[in-house]
Amino acid sequence: MTAHPPTSQPPTSRPVRPCALVVFGITGRMGQCLIRALAEGSAFQLHGAVASPESLRLGRECAAEGPPTGVMISADAAAALKGASVAVDFSLGSAVGAHAQACAEAGVPLLVGTTGFDAAARTQLTRAAQSIAVLLAPNTSVGVALLCRLVAQAAQALGEGYDVEISEAHHRSKRDAPSGTALRLGEAVAHARGRSLQDVAVYERHGATGPRTEGTIGFSVVRAGDIVGEHTVMFAAAGERLEFTHRASDRMTFARGALRGAAWLLGRPPGLYGMQDVLT
Repeated sequence: MTAHPPTSQPPTSRPVRPCALVVFGITGRMGQCLIRALAEGSAFQLHGAVASPESLRLGRECAAEGPPTGVMISADAAAALKGASVAVDFSLGSAVGAHAQACAEAGVPLLVGTTGFDAAARTQLTRAAQSIAVLLAPNTSVGVALLCRLVAQAAQALGEGYDVEISEAHHRSKRDAPSGTALRLGEAVAHARGRSLQDVAVYERHGATGPRTEGTIGFSVVRAGDIVGEHTVMFAAAGERLEFTHRASDRMTFARGALRGAAWLLGRPPGLYGMQDVLT
Protein backbone atom coordinates (compact mmCIF):
# COMPACT_ATOMS: atom_id res chain seq x y z
CA MET A 1 0.00 0.00 0.00
CA THR A 2 1.18 3.52 -0.76
CA ALA A 3 2.73 5.37 2.17
CA HIS A 4 0.40 7.49 4.23
CA PRO A 5 0.60 9.62 7.36
CA PRO A 6 1.16 7.80 10.68
CA THR A 7 -2.06 6.70 12.37
CA SER A 8 -0.80 6.33 15.92
CA GLN A 9 -2.76 9.40 17.00
CA PRO A 10 -6.56 9.09 17.04
CA PRO A 11 -8.64 11.49 14.94
CA THR A 12 -9.25 14.80 16.64
CA SER A 13 -13.04 14.55 16.52
CA ARG A 14 -15.75 11.95 16.17
CA PRO A 15 -19.33 12.82 15.27
CA VAL A 16 -21.89 11.94 17.93
CA ARG A 17 -24.96 12.05 15.72
CA PRO A 18 -25.48 9.38 12.99
CA CYS A 19 -22.99 9.92 10.19
CA ALA A 20 -24.23 10.50 6.66
CA LEU A 21 -23.22 7.63 4.36
CA VAL A 22 -23.23 7.66 0.56
CA VAL A 23 -23.18 4.33 -1.30
CA PHE A 24 -21.99 4.07 -4.90
CA GLY A 25 -23.38 0.94 -6.56
CA ILE A 26 -26.48 0.85 -4.38
CA THR A 27 -28.42 -1.53 -6.65
CA GLY A 28 -25.73 -4.22 -6.69
CA ARG A 29 -25.29 -7.17 -4.36
CA MET A 30 -23.07 -5.29 -1.94
CA GLY A 31 -25.15 -2.13 -2.09
CA GLN A 32 -28.20 -4.07 -1.00
CA CYS A 33 -26.22 -5.80 1.77
CA LEU A 34 -25.10 -2.41 3.06
CA ILE A 35 -28.72 -1.29 3.39
CA ARG A 36 -29.49 -4.39 5.46
CA ALA A 37 -26.34 -3.86 7.57
CA LEU A 38 -27.42 -0.30 8.33
CA ALA A 39 -30.78 -1.63 9.50
CA GLU A 40 -28.99 -3.88 12.02
CA GLY A 41 -27.94 -0.80 13.94
CA SER A 42 -25.06 1.43 12.97
CA ALA A 43 -23.42 4.79 13.57
CA PHE A 44 -24.36 5.59 9.97
CA GLN A 45 -27.53 6.75 8.29
CA LEU A 46 -27.99 6.36 4.54
CA HIS A 47 -27.64 9.81 3.01
CA GLY A 48 -27.10 9.19 -0.70
CA ALA A 49 -27.67 6.24 -3.05
CA VAL A 50 -25.90 6.33 -6.41
CA ALA A 51 -26.41 3.99 -9.38
CA SER A 52 -25.26 4.11 -12.99
CA PRO A 53 -27.06 6.43 -15.44
CA GLU A 54 -28.43 3.33 -17.19
CA SER A 55 -30.06 1.88 -14.07
CA LEU A 56 -33.79 1.20 -14.33
CA ARG A 57 -34.17 2.07 -10.65
CA LEU A 58 -33.20 5.74 -10.91
CA GLY A 59 -35.72 7.96 -9.16
CA ARG A 60 -37.03 5.10 -7.01
CA GLU A 61 -36.66 4.82 -3.27
CA CYS A 62 -33.62 2.90 -2.15
CA ALA A 63 -34.85 -0.15 -0.24
CA ALA A 64 -33.98 -3.70 0.72
CA GLU A 65 -35.40 -5.98 3.37
CA GLY A 66 -36.53 -3.90 6.33
CA PRO A 67 -37.98 -0.41 6.78
CA PRO A 68 -37.93 2.15 3.94
CA THR A 69 -34.90 4.41 3.76
CA GLY A 70 -36.52 7.56 2.38
CA VAL A 71 -33.49 7.99 0.05
CA MET A 72 -34.02 8.16 -3.70
CA ILE A 73 -31.60 6.49 -6.11
CA SER A 74 -29.70 8.96 -8.28
CA ALA A 75 -26.91 9.04 -10.85
CA ASP A 76 -25.73 12.45 -9.63
CA ALA A 77 -22.67 11.77 -7.44
CA ALA A 78 -22.03 15.42 -6.63
CA ALA A 79 -25.58 15.96 -5.37
CA ALA A 80 -25.51 12.77 -3.29
CA LEU A 81 -22.26 13.81 -1.61
CA LYS A 82 -23.53 17.16 -0.35
CA GLY A 83 -23.55 17.01 3.45
CA ALA A 84 -22.08 13.48 3.49
CA SER A 85 -19.62 12.22 6.13
CA VAL A 86 -18.12 9.33 4.16
CA ALA A 87 -18.72 7.34 0.96
CA VAL A 88 -18.43 3.65 0.11
CA ASP A 89 -17.94 2.49 -3.48
CA PHE A 90 -19.14 -0.94 -4.60
CA SER A 91 -19.90 0.07 -8.18
CA LEU A 92 -18.00 -0.92 -11.34
CA GLY A 93 -14.30 -0.50 -11.99
CA SER A 94 -15.06 1.87 -14.86
CA ALA A 95 -16.77 4.32 -12.48
CA VAL A 96 -14.24 4.33 -9.63
CA GLY A 97 -12.10 7.16 -10.96
CA ALA A 98 -15.03 9.54 -11.44
CA HIS A 99 -16.37 8.72 -7.98
CA ALA A 100 -12.98 9.39 -6.41
CA GLN A 101 -12.79 12.76 -8.15
CA ALA A 102 -16.29 13.67 -6.96
CA CYS A 103 -15.40 12.74 -3.38
CA ALA A 104 -12.19 14.76 -3.51
CA GLU A 105 -14.09 17.80 -4.76
CA ALA A 106 -16.68 17.37 -1.99
CA GLY A 107 -14.07 16.69 0.71
CA VAL A 108 -15.68 13.33 1.58
CA PRO A 109 -13.46 10.37 2.56
CA LEU A 110 -13.93 7.25 0.43
CA LEU A 111 -13.77 3.48 0.93
CA VAL A 112 -13.31 1.61 -2.36
CA GLY A 113 -14.50 -1.98 -2.27
CA THR A 114 -14.74 -2.22 -6.05
CA THR A 115 -12.11 -4.33 -7.83
CA GLY A 116 -11.01 -4.62 -11.44
CA PHE A 117 -10.32 -0.93 -12.04
CA ASP A 118 -7.52 0.07 -14.41
CA ALA A 119 -4.29 2.04 -14.00
CA ALA A 120 -5.99 5.32 -14.93
CA ALA A 121 -8.50 4.86 -12.09
CA ARG A 122 -5.66 4.01 -9.73
CA THR A 123 -4.01 7.29 -10.70
CA GLN A 124 -7.22 9.18 -9.94
CA LEU A 125 -7.48 7.46 -6.56
CA THR A 126 -3.90 8.44 -5.76
CA ARG A 127 -4.64 12.01 -6.76
CA ALA A 128 -7.80 12.06 -4.63
CA ALA A 129 -5.81 10.78 -1.66
CA GLN A 130 -3.84 14.03 -1.68
CA SER A 131 -6.92 15.83 -0.34
CA ILE A 132 -9.07 13.11 1.30
CA ALA A 133 -8.58 9.79 3.07
CA VAL A 134 -9.03 6.87 0.64
CA LEU A 135 -9.30 3.30 1.93
CA LEU A 136 -8.64 0.69 -0.77
CA ALA A 137 -10.34 -2.51 0.33
CA PRO A 138 -10.64 -5.20 -2.37
CA ASN A 139 -12.07 -7.32 0.42
CA THR A 140 -13.74 -5.63 3.39
CA SER A 141 -13.78 -8.74 5.56
CA VAL A 142 -11.84 -8.20 8.78
CA GLY A 143 -10.90 -11.87 8.62
CA VAL A 144 -9.29 -11.40 5.21
CA ALA A 145 -7.37 -8.39 6.51
CA LEU A 146 -5.94 -10.61 9.22
CA LEU A 147 -5.25 -13.33 6.63
CA CYS A 148 -3.08 -10.91 4.64
CA ARG A 149 -1.06 -10.16 7.75
CA LEU A 150 -0.57 -13.85 8.61
CA VAL A 151 0.38 -14.72 5.01
CA ALA A 152 3.02 -11.99 4.95
CA GLN A 153 4.50 -13.28 8.21
CA ALA A 154 4.59 -16.82 6.84
CA ALA A 155 6.24 -15.72 3.59
CA GLN A 156 8.96 -13.88 5.46
CA ALA A 157 9.60 -16.75 7.86
CA LEU A 158 9.58 -19.56 5.28
CA GLY A 159 11.48 -17.84 2.47
CA GLU A 160 11.56 -18.69 -1.23
CA GLY A 161 12.34 -22.33 -0.53
CA TYR A 162 8.58 -22.77 -0.23
CA ASP A 163 6.46 -22.65 -3.37
CA VAL A 164 3.37 -20.44 -3.13
CA GLU A 165 0.05 -21.09 -4.83
CA ILE A 166 -3.03 -18.88 -4.41
CA SER A 167 -6.43 -20.25 -5.34
CA GLU A 168 -9.75 -18.41 -5.25
CA ALA A 169 -13.38 -19.21 -6.07
CA HIS A 170 -16.32 -16.87 -6.66
CA HIS A 171 -19.80 -16.86 -8.17
CA ARG A 172 -20.28 -17.15 -11.90
CA SER A 173 -21.10 -13.43 -12.36
CA LYS A 174 -17.85 -11.98 -10.98
CA ARG A 175 -16.27 -9.77 -13.62
CA ASP A 176 -12.55 -9.83 -12.80
CA ALA A 177 -10.02 -12.63 -12.32
CA PRO A 178 -8.00 -13.25 -10.28
CA SER A 179 -9.99 -11.53 -7.59
CA GLY A 180 -8.70 -8.33 -6.05
CA THR A 181 -8.29 -10.23 -2.79
CA ALA A 182 -6.16 -12.93 -4.43
CA LEU A 183 -3.94 -10.25 -5.93
CA ARG A 184 -3.66 -8.51 -2.56
CA LEU A 185 -2.59 -11.80 -0.97
CA GLY A 186 -0.03 -12.25 -3.74
CA GLU A 187 1.30 -8.77 -3.08
CA ALA A 188 1.59 -9.55 0.62
CA VAL A 189 3.74 -12.60 -0.16
CA ALA A 190 5.85 -10.86 -2.80
CA HIS A 191 6.52 -7.77 -0.69
CA ALA A 192 7.47 -9.90 2.32
CA ARG A 193 10.09 -11.52 0.08
CA GLY A 194 11.31 -8.18 -1.24
CA ARG A 195 9.86 -8.77 -4.68
CA SER A 196 7.27 -7.17 -6.94
CA LEU A 197 4.22 -9.30 -7.71
CA GLN A 198 4.30 -8.42 -11.39
CA ASP A 199 7.77 -9.98 -11.60
CA VAL A 200 6.87 -13.32 -9.99
CA ALA A 201 3.16 -13.93 -10.68
CA VAL A 202 2.10 -16.83 -12.90
CA TYR A 203 -1.51 -16.52 -14.02
CA GLU A 204 -1.69 -19.18 -16.72
CA ARG A 205 -0.42 -22.73 -17.12
CA HIS A 206 -1.17 -24.76 -20.22
CA GLY A 207 0.73 -27.37 -22.17
CA ALA A 208 4.42 -28.09 -21.69
CA THR A 209 5.22 -25.40 -19.11
CA GLY A 210 8.43 -27.02 -17.87
CA PRO A 211 9.57 -27.11 -14.23
CA ARG A 212 8.37 -24.47 -11.84
CA THR A 213 10.57 -21.37 -11.56
CA GLU A 214 11.72 -20.84 -7.98
CA GLY A 215 10.18 -17.82 -6.28
CA THR A 216 7.12 -17.60 -8.50
CA ILE A 217 3.57 -17.24 -7.15
CA GLY A 218 0.90 -19.20 -8.98
CA PHE A 219 -2.77 -18.27 -9.24
CA SER A 220 -5.80 -20.43 -9.98
CA VAL A 221 -9.40 -19.30 -10.40
CA VAL A 222 -12.86 -20.87 -10.12
CA ARG A 223 -16.05 -19.14 -11.29
CA ALA A 224 -19.14 -21.21 -10.58
CA GLY A 225 -22.61 -21.11 -9.10
CA ASP A 226 -23.24 -18.73 -6.22
CA ILE A 227 -19.93 -19.06 -4.34
CA VAL A 228 -19.58 -15.94 -2.18
CA GLY A 229 -15.80 -16.05 -1.88
CA GLU A 230 -13.03 -18.49 -0.99
CA HIS A 231 -9.28 -17.85 -0.86
CA THR A 232 -6.43 -20.22 -0.04
CA VAL A 233 -2.70 -19.48 0.11
CA MET A 234 -0.55 -22.62 0.08
CA PHE A 235 3.13 -22.79 1.04
CA ALA A 236 4.64 -26.09 -0.10
CA ALA A 237 8.09 -27.61 0.30
CA ALA A 238 9.49 -31.13 0.24
CA GLY A 239 7.65 -33.12 2.88
CA GLU A 240 5.18 -30.50 4.09
CA ARG A 241 2.47 -28.06 3.12
CA LEU A 242 1.02 -25.10 5.03
CA GLU A 243 -2.32 -23.60 4.00
CA PHE A 244 -4.22 -20.47 5.02
CA THR A 245 -7.88 -20.39 3.99
CA HIS A 246 -10.72 -17.92 4.32
CA ARG A 247 -14.25 -18.82 3.28
CA ALA A 248 -17.13 -16.36 3.22
CA SER A 249 -20.64 -17.82 3.32
CA ASP A 250 -22.61 -14.56 3.50
CA ARG A 251 -21.99 -11.18 1.84
CA MET A 252 -23.17 -9.48 5.01
CA THR A 253 -19.67 -10.17 6.33
CA PHE A 254 -18.31 -7.74 3.76
CA ALA A 255 -21.04 -5.18 4.41
CA ARG A 256 -20.34 -5.12 8.15
CA GLY A 257 -16.61 -4.88 7.47
CA ALA A 258 -17.20 -2.00 5.05
CA LEU A 259 -19.11 -0.08 7.72
CA ARG A 260 -16.28 -0.71 10.16
CA GLY A 261 -13.80 0.59 7.60
CA ALA A 262 -15.97 3.62 6.84
CA ALA A 263 -16.18 4.45 10.55
CA TRP A 264 -12.40 4.17 10.80
CA LEU A 265 -12.00 6.70 7.97
CA LEU A 266 -13.81 9.48 9.83
CA GLY A 267 -11.39 12.23 10.76
CA ARG A 268 -8.35 10.57 9.14
CA PRO A 269 -5.84 12.78 7.32
CA PRO A 270 -5.52 12.53 3.53
CA GLY A 271 -3.70 9.46 2.24
CA LEU A 272 -4.09 5.96 0.85
CA TYR A 273 -4.99 3.31 3.42
CA GLY A 274 -5.85 -0.39 3.47
CA MET A 275 -7.85 -2.74 5.66
CA GLN A 276 -4.60 -3.59 7.45
CA ASP A 277 -4.72 -0.08 8.89
CA VAL A 278 -8.22 -0.70 10.22
CA LEU A 279 -6.86 -3.60 12.29
CA THR A 280 -4.33 -1.38 14.10
